[in-house]
Amino acid sequence: MKQSIKKIFTNLSAFLLVVVSLCTLLIMIILEYNVSFSKIDNLKNQKHIISTLANLNKDDVELALIQFNGKSIQLLNDIEKLRKLYEYNFTENYIINNTKEYIADLDKLTIATKNFNNAAKFYYTNKDEKDEEIKKQNLNKAFYSINAQIDSIILKDADYRKIKFAYVEKIAILSFIIILIGAFWYRRRLTFIYNDILYLYAIDKNKKDYEIFSEEADAIALKMKRKTPVSANPALIDPLTEINNIKGMIASYAEKKNMKESNLTSVTVLEVDNFSKTNRAFPQGFTQTVLKKIAFTMTLNQQSTDVIARTEYNQFTVILSRATKDQLLRDMDMIRETIAELKFASQDRKQVIITVSGGFIIKPNNSSLEEAIKNAKENLEYAKQTGGNKIAQSSEVV
Repeated sequence: MKQSIKKIFTNLSAFLLVVVSLCTLLIMIILEYNVSFSKIDNLKNQKHIISTLANLNKDDVELALIQFNGKSIQLLNDIEKLRKLYEYNFTENYIINNTKEYIADLDKLTIATKNFNNAAKFYYTNKDEKDEEIKKQNLNKAFYSINAQIDSIILKDADYRKIKFAYVEKIAILSFIIILIGAFWYRRRLTFIYNDILYLYAIDKNKKDYEIFSEEADAIALKMKRKTPVSANPALIDPLTEINNIKGMIASYAEKKNMKESNLTSVTVLEVDNFSKTNRAFPQGFTQTVLKKIAFTMTLNQQSTDVIARTEYNQFTVILSRATKDQLLRDMDMIRETIAELKFASQDRKQVIITVSGGFIIKPNNSSLEEAIKNAKENLEYAKQTGGNKIAQSSEVV
């Protein structure tokens, strides 16, 4: 059963979206650990302040009160900071769902802090030495109570982090499994699609038993088969490149010339630069491969009214029909550029750049095809003399 490339890429897009979503969730939970660390630092700082307030020097009461007032207010401010930090903790808010428990713990901490502040203030401001022991006991009791509440919050936070880590672990494993399966799954399918493209692009269909994987490639292959000329007369086909020879060009032109009477017709003779019977710079096998690939490349953009033929050893004649001269020149230059971009490697594996030069002419309605080809060849000579790898038209020839 053929697979749809569109469906494969739609599923690939959804797969990537799922992977990105899982990774985003994973990163958010990991970043939340910073909130947890800030909470622990806050609570540790409160414990330090409480320890400081419980051991102020009573010899200088005024200094002790100044220190007490500043630090007692800081304790209450730190509790408010803990409330605000929780707003950014979406895991505990929406997944662990411990909001009521956490707020209740902070309320208890607020009460314990106020009790401690009152006990400490009474201890440092009341100068009655008879109640010294009772005041000290009340302060110690408040001190241990607030520390116990802070320790309780710290221990619960450790439990929350364990739960978060469990989520991180599960999401990470799930992400890894999905990415691993998806990577192999889509790599295999993309390889099949690439093989389809190579099969369609190949000049020689050596893989006659090749089974096309995708629906779209199968449709293109069928369309390419339907584009095969109705006439199967081998006398009209160049045996090497499987495009028209001179006779086939004349026959095809006669068949198509009236299909678009309102359009302009151009005749272009293309010649492979530095590549002729008398200049055999490469082995015959390499030469034939180059000529085949050039011929196939030119047919890729061929329209129904176009005629393409191999008319000499290293020359091709291209007859186009377009609405304007600019379109004709643009399409011919695109063919030239496409050929120049082809990759060839010689037997010693060195990259070889193949270019073509062309003589371009707009064929007048009252002139014959033979005369137009003759004029195009004159323009071709000019293109070769001025460096090659260009399309020369009549206006450039002096």
